[in-house]
Amino acid sequence: MSVLVLMLSVSAACCLGFGFVLQQNAAQQAPLSDFLSPRLLLDLMRVPRWLGGIALMVTGMVLGAIALSQGEVSLVEPLLATNLLFALALSRKQTRQSLGRQGWAGLALLAGGVTAFIVAGEPRSGTAVTDPFRHWLIIGAMVGLALLLTTYAKRSRLSAGPVLLALAAGLLYGVQDALTRVSGQRFTEGGLTELVTGWQPYGVLALGVTGLVLVQSAFETAPLRMSLPALTAAQPLAGIICGVGFLGDRLRTDTGALAWEAVGLAGIVVGILLLGMHPAMPRGTTKPRPALDLQPR
Repeated sequence: MSVLVLMLSVSAACCLGFGFVLQQNAAQQAPLSDFLSPRLLLDLMRVPRWLGGIALMVTGMVLGAIALSQGEVSLVEPLLATNLLFALALSRKQTRQSLGRQGWAGLALLAGGVTAFIVAGEPRSGTAVTDPFRHWLIIGAMVGLALLLTTYAKRSRLSAGPVLLALAAGLLYGVQDALTRVSGQRFTEGGLTELVTGWQPYGVLALGVTGLVLVQSAFETAPLRMSLPALTAAQPLAGIICGVGFLGDRLRTDTGALAWEAVGLAGIVVGILLLGMHPAMPRGTTKPRPALDLQPR
C-alpha cells in the first residue's frame, strides 16, 4: 500500500468526520418543514457552523478524490470509513464522555477490520470492464436501492427515516467515489476536453448534491448516532462493489483470503455500529420540536 494513498485517505477521513459532526450540530436546528427539500440547504447556508462543516467535508472529498486517483477504490474506501473515529473524537470533546468498553471495542473492530480486509484482499488495479451494460447495471442497482430506501423513509416514522436516508446517501457516495476515479482517469488520459465530454463528472455532481440533501435531512431529524453509522457502513460497501464490479479492482479470491475479507468487512460494520451508538455521539437537540407527519395522504 502506498504511503501517499494511506496519508491522503486518513486525512480525508479526518476532514469528513469533523465535518459531519459540525453539520449535524447545525442541521438539527433546521425546521422540519425542510425535510428532503433543497430548501434545507439554502436555510443551512446561513449557519456558520454548517458552512465550516461543509468546507471540511469538501476538503475531505478532494483529498479522497486524489487518493482514488492514486489507489484502488477497494483500498481507499475502507480507509475512508475511519472517519467515524474522528467524528467520535470531536464528539467526545463536546460531550466529555470516556470511551469505555464499547468505544474501545468499536475502535478495535473498525481498525482491525480495515487491516484484515486490506491485508487479506491485497487490493490491486486490473483491467476496467468496458461493457457499458455492466456499468449501468451496477450503478443502476445502487441508485435504485437508494431511491427505494428514500421512498420508504418518506413513508416511515421519523425513528426509521434517518437511518434509511443515511443508508441511501452512503450508497450514492460509494457510486460517486467510483465515478470520481473514472473522471480522474479520463482527465489523465485526455485532459480537460476528455473530462468534460464524458457524463461521469456530471454524475459525480448530481450524486453529491442528492446525497447532501439526504444526509442533511437525516442529520436534521435524528441524533448523529442514528445516521452516521449507516452512512459510514454503506459507502465503502457500495464503493467496493463498484470497484470490483466494473473498475477492474482485483482482490485475492482463494478460500482463506475470502474468509478473512468477509471477517474484515464484518468487523468494519460492527465497529462502525458500536462507535456510532457510543454515548459520546451527540444525542441531538433537547428543544421541543413540532412533529412532522410523513405519512402519505
